[in-house]
Amino acid sequence: MSGGVTPRHAQHTGGLLRSIYLPRTVDALAFAMSTYGIPLLVLVTTRSAALTGLAFALEWVPRLAAFGWAGGIVDRRGASVVFFLASLGRALVVAVGAILLYLHPSGAVASVTVMALAAMTGVLTEFSYIAVETAGAAAGRRAGGRAHSVQAVLLGIDQTATLAGPALAGLLLLAGPWQMLAVITVFSLLAALLALRTPPSPIPPARAPKGNTGAGLLTGWRTIRSLPALGWLVTGLTLSNLAIGFLQAAGPVIVVNHYGQSATAVGLVWSAAAGATLLSVTLCRFAIDRLGLWPVGAACAGFASLATLAAAQAPDYLSYLVLVAVLMAAEGGMTVVLRTLRSRLIPPEKFGSTLSVSILILLLPFPVAGVLTAITPPDALGHVTTACAVLQALGLIPAFARLRTDPALRT
Repeated sequence: MSGGVTPRHAQHTGGLLRSIYLPRTVDALAFAMSTYGIPLLVLVTTRSAALTGLAFALEWVPRLAAFGWAGGIVDRRGASVVFFLASLGRALVVAVGAILLYLHPSGAVASVTVMALAAMTGVLTEFSYIAVETAGAAAGRRAGGRAHSVQAVLLGIDQTATLAGPALAGLLLLAGPWQMLAVITVFSLLAALLALRTPPSPIPPARAPKGNTGAGLLTGWRTIRSLPALGWLVTGLTLSNLAIGFLQAAGPVIVVNHYGQSATAVGLVWSAAAGATLLSVTLCRFAIDRLGLWPVGAACAGFASLATLAAAQAPDYLSYLVLVAVLMAAEGGMTVVLRTLRSRLIPPEKFGSTLSVSILILLLPFPVAGVLTAITPPDALGHVTTACAVLQALGLIPAFARLRTDPALRT
């Protein structure tokens, strides 16, 4: 019997590699370089901690505004079409930014360019993200009882890209801002080409929810409310994301100003965090097989809260790097739980809209974190981190306590 299963499994894996995993990998690289590299680019270009925090907020506010449109459009037009157009649009925008920074490496034009890049790439990146997440969820549903394995692979791809992206962005900044943007352009163009391999939406357009942005958001919100397990987990992770977002937004200021490190060291923090997350995702994949979703998720929640609290008091750069890595590794385990629940519980015909709303809620803390960074004096960043750690624990503990007996978290 095993001889008949193995070739079929290999064929299925090869199909996922070409149609899902490879396009996702290239898009994730462009995503990671723009998300972590552009705020760092703002700090290098403007030398302003306040503008760095503001750029982080500008990067996330348009993303949040785009979610209502993105989910509905993906449901109606299909993941592959939206993925292609968003990746191509990002390539064009970043290419224009690279040209402007090549011609005007400093001054008002450079400052306006990098701030505009933060906003515009944020919108386009979220459209592509919703598209690839929808395609990945469809692949997870086709995998049946092995859905968490598919989601673990997808999360591993994201974390591998995050491992390489920030470090690559930091290294390219040593050569110059426009060189970094040129590489993001190349990855975005390649993602657009590979998007043509992504399977079309499994839901016929006629069955997808129609209407304006508000209708799509309302559909997603009602779906989340009808799924208590998903709702509690989203609530807890939203408060956890305030701590993560603040460490991301304040990271350049903490590493460069407080610890006296270089811009490249900022990228190394998040690359190390991505490496730890990649290992965590691999371990959680097997742990969930043996223990179930809830025990793994609850353990990760405890590690995340403790790591954030300790990071606020980190005495040096190395300890800060290690604690951020532990935090993001724990977050990776919780994300496997969240993605598995999403693919298992959300009806396919409402997936794009519901995914948009759930991610919208999860990302709301990120622009708040950017504003907090902009208004907080550099020497008070540790106190704000401590407050975020307390809120993180207050969100995660009751969420997993409530989910302990929920049938949805049993594998």
